[in-house]
Amino acid sequence: MISTNRIVFSREIEGIGTMSIRPIQLDSDIDTLFSWVTKPYAKYWGMLGQTRDEVKQSYQEIEDNNHHHTYIGLLNDTPIFLMERYKASEDIIASHYAALDNDYGMHILVAPVEKRIPKFTWEVFRTVMEYFFSLSFVNRVVVEPDKNNDKIHLLNKKAGFVYHKEIELPHKVASLAFCTEKLYQEAIKKI
Repeated sequence: MISTNRIVFSREIEGIGTMSIRPIQLDSDIDTLFSWVTKPYAKYWGMLGQTRDEVKQSYQEIEDNNHHHTYIGLLNDTPIFLMERYKASEDIIASHYAALDNDYGMHILVAPVEKRIPKFTWEVFRTVMEYFFSLSFVNRVVVEPDKNNDKIHLLNKKAGFVYHKEIELPHKVASLAFCTEKLYQEAIKKI
């Protein structure tokens, strides 16, 4: 079980502030989670019609899985994004490609901001990618976004993800893509 009271990663972003990541604290985070995942902008999250209790149960199941964990991203101590990390070889995704032991999947949901901040979503994405590559056990990040989620495809490609194929998952047709730290570093040099 992951300790829920500590920051696991943070970075300073000039002109924005401190962006950090901490494990979810389900009892105290549920209202924030529910407000994020049930809004129209989160349609690809697949929880639009769920009740607060159903959302909490879904996240409890994730936290009960030793290979899948949820994190809250913070900007200057205010929750701003939701991120999941899962071991790809222990997930349904492994039935769609030759998963390696050090492949880790990621899901990310950025909350709506009250005040527009230039390049905000990109900085959230960079924070998540840098967190993943700070972990010694992660060699490759795997994503499987809905094939129709154009916004996340743009971010993935900007970060260096290489798309391989579309796959049929129980709840969506997804685009399977991979990124190594080398690909990521090469991509951000071009920005």
